[in-house]
Amino acid sequence: MTTFLATEYGVGIGWRPEIAGFVAELPGLRFAEVVAESVHDHDDLPPGLAELLARGVAVVPHGVRLSLGGAEPVEPERVRHLARVAERVGAPLVSEHIAFVRAGGVEAGHLLPIPRSRESVDAIVANVKRTQAELSVPIALEPIAAVFDWPDNELAEGDFLTEILEQTGALLLLDVANVYANAINRGTEPAALFDRIPLERVAYVHVAGGAEHDGIYHDTHTDAVPQVVFDLVAELCSRRRPPALMLERDGHYPPADALRQELDAIAKASGYPAVT
Repeated sequence: MTTFLATEYGVGIGWRPEIAGFVAELPGLRFAEVVAESVHDHDDLPPGLAELLARGVAVVPHGVRLSLGGAEPVEPERVRHLARVAERVGAPLVSEHIAFVRAGGVEAGHLLPIPRSRESVDAIVANVKRTQAELSVPIALEPIAAVFDWPDNELAEGDFLTEILEQTGALLLLDVANVYANAINRGTEPAALFDRIPLERVAYVHVAGGAEHDGIYHDTHTDAVPQVVFDLVAELCSRRRPPALMLERDGHYPPADALRQELDAIAKASGYPAVT
């Protein structure tokens, strides 16, 4: 069983219908990520996605609605959907967020941070294990970008993540843009987190853009990737063998040349061949 995206996958991109034509034209593309909830059970795979699979491009389903960090158990049907998507695309693994999206039956429509408490560790470990029981492939967990911290945090972020990974055996989806956003908003050094987490558990890496408003850095996925995030990619890759990395864009898509420049910048920072 494949437990990580091996180095031969290099630089990838988040597949979205709006940029399917651009993605289809990337000659060196070896992997892409699709939002799992955008693949519907009773429909054919989106044409662009099916074409990537036919080319031998690995596709990773990325969940956004499981609410692994919620106090309530994950909904079985949402877990089964994620498992079905993974089977349909022959995925080497799936990914989801360390966050909650609903409580008391109310859907927030947004990824929300959870308190870094031991009670939260217990809740997310239980939900991850419920999810793993339905999956035929490994799961990678992504810490989110948060614009606030809960006042009752008991654990530093690195310790919090390490406990969850150790208790579940899950892999880590490390979003360096989230690392940067959280460090800026907390007034800490971004690369310091790399010293506190098991980098050998990183399955793959997200790279995305953001913007600062009223003193808060927001992980928007619609702005250009700042140079400091590319620098953080280079720092990560200097500490361990570069994992697969992907550009994550959602909405307000720039011209194709701008996307190519960002993909090339990721390749340069990591030492991988360009996919463009």
